[in-house]
Amino acid sequence: MPTPLINASSAGTWTLGDLTVNRIGFGAMRLPGGANYGYGAASDRDRVIGVLRRAVELGVNHIDTAAFYFSPLRSANELINRALAPYADDVVIAAKVGPGRDPSGEWLPLARPDQLRGQVEENLRQLGRDHLDVVYLRQHGLDSVAEHFGALAELRDAGLIRHLGLSNIRPQHLAQAQAIAPVVSVQNPYGVDTRRMHDEFLRACGEQGVAFVPFFSVAGEGKESGGVARNETVLAVAQAHGVTAAQVRIAWTLSRGPHMLAIPGTGNPDHLVENIAAGALRLSPEELASLE
Repeated sequence: MPTPLINASSAGTWTLGDLTVNRIGFGAMRLPGGANYGYGAASDRDRVIGVLRRAVELGVNHIDTAAFYFSPLRSANELINRALAPYADDVVIAAKVGPGRDPSGEWLPLARPDQLRGQVEENLRQLGRDHLDVVYLRQHGLDSVAEHFGALAELRDAGLIRHLGLSNIRPQHLAQAQAIAPVVSVQNPYGVDTRRMHDEFLRACGEQGVAFVPFFSVAGEGKESGGVARNETVLAVAQAHGVTAAQVRIAWTLSRGPHMLAIPGTGNPDHLVENIAAGALRLSPEELASLE
């Protein structure tokens, strides 16, 4: 029996505004490496560049990054630029603004609305682009995101941003932002055993046609440095299919609705292929029920 073709298109597609992406994407957070910066072991630059190029070859056309993904060695944006520029027309680059870090890696206070343009322009400079396809406002501690989101909406009108998203938010933040400009995607922590209180919000996003792009869906909450959170039920399902626990977690994520987009990240070429192959993994109703 021939080996099935491994391609990110196996999970189907979703549209972010007018941009069509495969539902299996790629998260760049771990690419820089650097344990003291929260990203695990130091990465091999040439290997990571190869992983990014291979991801695109395998159909990945949605890459999630941020200027604050950097280590003393390198930045995720610089690696993406080196690997993929000039960018293919169908490759969608999503970046996050709001947080910032000083050169030592320490987190800075959330950016003010008037500082967001500088953060957008820094992402553009590092990536070597004249616009960003999607920009998330990643909030922390705001009662209202209206002023910050309004600043990004102005940058969208100026042509620096194509579409807008929100990250690390509560449900009321989505309504506040939607009153200002369309929101194409929400990025919150969510997984089999991570922040399941978001279930209702996830469904609400789907009803509004807003993509839900979970983080920590493979590693589990607080596992920035990588790895796969251990769950005995996940392991049992993985064994039954002859796949990895990470693949089951990705397949489960995609099963939660057609608007769910997975962005597993890795600097390992073998793990990249496994992650993309998970888009073709279909879990039975009984297995999905057991994972509840």
